[in-house]
Amino acid sequence: MGTESLGFIGLGVMGHSMCSHLLENGHKIHVFNRTMAKAQDLILHGAVAEECPAAIARNCSIVFTMLGYPQDVEEVYFGKEGLLSNPHEGQIFVDMTTTKPSLAIRIAEEAEKRDCFACDAPVSGGDSGAKNGTLSIMAGTDSKTFDTLLPYFRIMGKKITLEGKCGMGQHTKMANQIVIAGTMGGVCEALLYGKKAGLDMNKLLDTIKAGAAGCWTLDNLAPRIIKGDYSPGFFIDHFVKDMGIALEESRRMGLCLPTLALVQQLYIAMQGLDYGKLGTQALVLALDRMSNAGCFSK
Repeated sequence: MGTESLGFIGLGVMGHSMCSHLLENGHKIHVFNRTMAKAQDLILHGAVAEECPAAIARNCSIVFTMLGYPQDVEEVYFGKEGLLSNPHEGQIFVDMTTTKPSLAIRIAEEAEKRDCFACDAPVSGGDSGAKNGTLSIMAGTDSKTFDTLLPYFRIMGKKITLEGKCGMGQHTKMANQIVIAGTMGGVCEALLYGKKAGLDMNKLLDTIKAGAAGCWTLDNLAPRIIKGDYSPGFFIDHFVKDMGIALEESRRMGLCLPTLALVQQLYIAMQGLDYGKLGTQALVLALDRMSNAGCFSK
């Protein structure tokens, strides 16, 4: 796997666990986060704190970023003290944030001008996938860069796929989020229906997830809903961002995706209720409130 120094920027719900796995596997890791308090346990276990993204670039051969929004990605890569402000030849930059395909392509183009390489590698699997190292990783890059990164991806994920050239990883993630949007709506409506009908919720869940309705959301998030756990494996605020990107790309391609648009509006309504920092499974609260059902509460 080599002895490269690795950089990791973005130590939130997902990034912290992903970085931790790399550190636990014996890699020298340089870290940066806007709130460096989130890096303290990693530093105690050997990670090196840096003062800005440019410092990460100076000291690392491969840099991973896991950020929140496209504007965060732009700042980290293109800001005054960003990763691309003064890179060295042959560096690889891997953005694992879910962001715009056009931004992934722009990063790749600018990296190429500097004799560097880029890969967009968004992930799916939520906080549990990040903690367990079982993420699905969707990579967009050239085959040589992918082969270089594959050993590191295997530390963080279970299903790793080269989707095509730069930008294709992000397009794949958009398709993933479109599926999740519809699935989350269906799961929450089913649980609300079952609760109102007086069903035993655990029996209901065990029954339907064993049949054609079985899915990741039923396995991982429905149990949290039943327990009243709305903590974020993935923030509503971030999901609204993702759905917005998917709708923007859909319009650009001349597509009409009404289910996605409806689910996004439901989640925007949740932001209006100040639920944006809850997990996506909290959609059941909005549906419950709309029905005045009194089945679920925060």
